[in-house]
Amino acid sequence: MPLKGERRMLWLLALASLPFTFVNTLFTQTVSFAADDFGRTDSAIGFGAAIVRWGVVIVPPIALFADRIGRRTVLVAAAWAAPLVAASGALAPNYEWLVVSQSLARPLALVINVLILVILTEEMSRETRARSIGLVAIASSVGAGVAVVALPLADTSDAGWRWLYVLSLIWLPVAFVLQRQLHETQRFTIVQRLTEDVATARVSRSRLVTQIAAAFLVSVFVASASVYFVNYLRDQRGYDALMVSVFTTVTAMPAGLGLVIGGRTADQRGRRLVGAFSLAIGTLLIVVAFATAGPSMWISQIIGGFFLGISYPALGVYRGEMFPTAHRSAGAAMVTACGLIGGSLGLIATGQLLTRGWSYGEVMAALALAPLLVMVIVLTKFPETAHRELEDITPDVDVV
Repeated sequence: MPLKGERRMLWLLALASLPFTFVNTLFTQTVSFAADDFGRTDSAIGFGAAIVRWGVVIVPPIALFADRIGRRTVLVAAAWAAPLVAASGALAPNYEWLVVSQSLARPLALVINVLILVILTEEMSRETRARSIGLVAIASSVGAGVAVVALPLADTSDAGWRWLYVLSLIWLPVAFVLQRQLHETQRFTIVQRLTEDVATARVSRSRLVTQIAAAFLVSVFVASASVYFVNYLRDQRGYDALMVSVFTTVTAMPAGLGLVIGGRTADQRGRRLVGAFSLAIGTLLIVVAFATAGPSMWISQIIGGFFLGISYPALGVYRGEMFPTAHRSAGAAMVTACGLIGGSLGLIATGQLLTRGWSYGEVMAALALAPLLVMVIVLTKFPETAHRELEDITPDVDVV
């Protein structure tokens, strides 16, 4: 179990994850309703969601500051800014305004997520890193859950979706708590002192490439599956906002159990096998959910989400472990950014293929090839990092 200081840090980072997941989920949950209000097509949904994801290009430069001035300072600033910018979407006079506003809000939320991962990597013990990521991910589901539970507001009127953007403001007290109680990581402080006397280690190019490739390919599938499932339920299964909310809530619950099991198993038995095979199984089951109806759709989504939940901490922990402390924020942000770019391309492809008459099941089956390739990459290129100290995995001092 984490020590007392680790537990306190875990609680603070769990709190910080709430505005991240709310803002990160907000556009995905509301874009279908907003597009209807503004008279836009499925193709516009795909392009809009893709553009919002392209806003991620500002994440690495911001994260670079976290490697210079500290993780705490940048995380607190992002925790203030993300809800405020997201709330401006409530005032959108057109679809383009909404897309632009969320293209700024979502990257700010992603900065929070990147720095949560970095701080967890640096502050948790070698026996609890993956588990801690899983536990924070469970807590973060509360933020996303608020957006899902509030989704019926979108059906109150044509412009009802705007109320969900107003709700962004409820997360401002989180920034206040973080500003008062969050401290800088010990590893960052130590490395800052080291840079005065010795050269810090550089980022391994091969590790960066494999992390980027894995994130890019997984997001090609996951982004489209998450954005278009709401549309699939409404257009193909006739679900209203309440039923979409119920379906999303019920099917997401087992994913939380998957996060616990995945984090614990990855710390105890290793990351590679757990992450690779759970990702593949979860992907295939989500494809089945897009191609079926009734109980089969519910069961496939529930079990698929469970296995994807297992894969998240097992593979997500690598984003922090593969980079030295002096470059950990920038490295993790680069991987995250490339993952979002992969997601945007997947969204564009999905929108275009649906417009050309492909079924949802056919589109998702084609996109599923990407995460199946990731399974191969993980098994052949990723090192096993369980039970190892960060300095053993990635030295902070240049030994050349």
